[in-house]
Amino acid sequence: MQEIIYIILLSFGSIITLFILTKLMGYRQMSEMSMFDYINGITIGSIAAEMATSLEQNFWQPFTAMVVYGFCGIFLSFATGKSIKLRRFITGKPITLYSHGQIFEKNLKKARLDLSELLTLARLSGYFELSTLEVIMMEPSGKLSFLPKASSRPVTPGDLALAPEQTLLSAVLIMDGKLLPHNLKHSGKDEIWLSRRIHNQGFHDYKDILLALCDNQGKLTIYGYQKTDRQEADILI
Repeated sequence: MQEIIYIILLSFGSIITLFILTKLMGYRQMSEMSMFDYINGITIGSIAAEMATSLEQNFWQPFTAMVVYGFCGIFLSFATGKSIKLRRFITGKPITLYSHGQIFEKNLKKARLDLSELLTLARLSGYFELSTLEVIMMEPSGKLSFLPKASSRPVTPGDLALAPEQTLLSAVLIMDGKLLPHNLKHSGKDEIWLSRRIHNQGFHDYKDILLALCDNQGKLTIYGYQKTDRQEADILI
């Protein structure tokens, strides 16, 4: 019984340590990882698992190793932010795979891609003809970036000399049946305004609403719970 309790405590300790190290190392660990980030993340996870199942009561050894790996990641993140050469060495640099109608076969081999994979990834990004593209590059993260030709890209408001108003992120006012007062205040609205709008749409209480969003135009979009059989409702000021 004592061993089980000990493992439970160590597991919680390793989870908390991993959480703190991830916060210190930055969210890039969870998204666009470099090769070092990937190796570092796997190693720290392995050490955390060892720490959680350590029954010899020497958890300080894996804990120390986790901290060392974590701070190595933090140091390298700081160092690569100061040195371009070190950044290119650690994270790598973009590889041009296609440019101005020419496929660079050597760079494809360097990127560990063949032509079939290149064409597949291009189609998945919406480009079914290489002739519509100007440049294809592989970023250090391993993802492909596509630059379409000017004649093939979508028309933008700038091309038509238009100046549309900038769209901002919608404020989440209600989530899971609960009002978010800080977001409501930040949107420039109050509870009186919100109550009137939700009542106009047939909702009587915040608990009936799964999600309510308000954009910068004052448009309120409400999603009710399925059991209410209500559909999405929009309203303008």
